[in-house]
Amino acid sequence: MIQQLSMEQLKETIGKEIIRGDWIEITQDTINIFADCTNDHQWIHVDAAKAEKGPFGKTIAHGFLVLSLMARSLLEQGVAPAGSKMLINYGLNRLRFTNPVPVGSKIRMVGKLAGVEEKNGGRVLVTIETTMEIQGSEKPAFIADFLIMHFC
Repeated sequence: MIQQLSMEQLKETIGKEIIRGDWIEITQDTINIFADCTNDHQWIHVDAAKAEKGPFGKTIAHGFLVLSLMARSLLEQGVAPAGSKMLINYGLNRLRFTNPVPVGSKIRMVGKLAGVEEKNGGRVLVTIETTMEIQGSEKPAFIADFLIMHFC
């Protein structure tokens, strides 16, 4: 559940973890559905036999599939300015895909509040430093600064 905080409380929360998502298993069905939606049927994602002989030993999730799964955690947890009526995805900074996610892996998002900036028109830009962890791996699937614009 997203917790609404005053601007003072938000600023006091900068640098603290605000999101620790549940583990999500990456299945071949999920990868295939994403491939159909995006028309990205590259063999490293959808051809298990060929991928077995490839560099990762099995199929891997699309980077953008893994990235899109962060929305679930962002909508279930986190913080917002008090009075926030609506939020929109404002973009990403520093997105880097640092590690492939093999089929059968479990991933979860962890996020720290990195910044809060008041804008005109009752808007507040919130920056969350996100990491998509892969269970059992020291290296995450991606890191990114996620920008969320709140309308108060």
